[in-house]
Amino acid sequence: MPKKKLSSKINPKTPSTSNPIVLLSACLTGIRSRYDGHHKLRKRLLQELSGHLIIPVCPEQLGGLPTPRSRAQVIGGSGLDVLRKKAKVVNAQGQDVTAQFIKGAKETLKIVRMSHIEKIFLKEGSPSCGTQRCIRREKQSGPGVTTALLLKEGINVIGIE
Repeated sequence: MPKKKLSSKINPKTPSTSNPIVLLSACLTGIRSRYDGHHKLRKRLLQELSGHLIIPVCPEQLGGLPTPRSRAQVIGGSGLDVLRKKAKVVNAQGQDVTAQFIKGAKETLKIVRMSHIEKIFLKEGSPSCGTQRCIRREKQSGPGVTTALLLKEGINVIGIE
């Protein structure tokens, strides 16, 4: 008797949960994923999102960087410029970590596409996740690498201080 091929009954365009799915910077959920090994827990945001399925991500970890790790910053522009190869990401020791930041951004994009994400909340001021600022202490320096890739793909991102 020939083997039957198993097929999934789940429609790939329909989430398997009735709860809205949101993606958050892992540090905002209380996960110690920041460069310094700390978090930036936002209890009020988590309360507002109760009833949602939350997917925490840290693009820098997805790119292969450890926690803790050296602080990094975008040099020569914003995350958009990094994607255009006109800027780079360098850590405090002067090491170029651009490849890891780009890899983390691409991995985050994969998660967004496969998880039917409705909203994305990322940490403002991060070289990966910033929406208006990818450089700390600057009022406006442009998006971080991950946010830039998501925006380039037409995906809206909400920045959280």
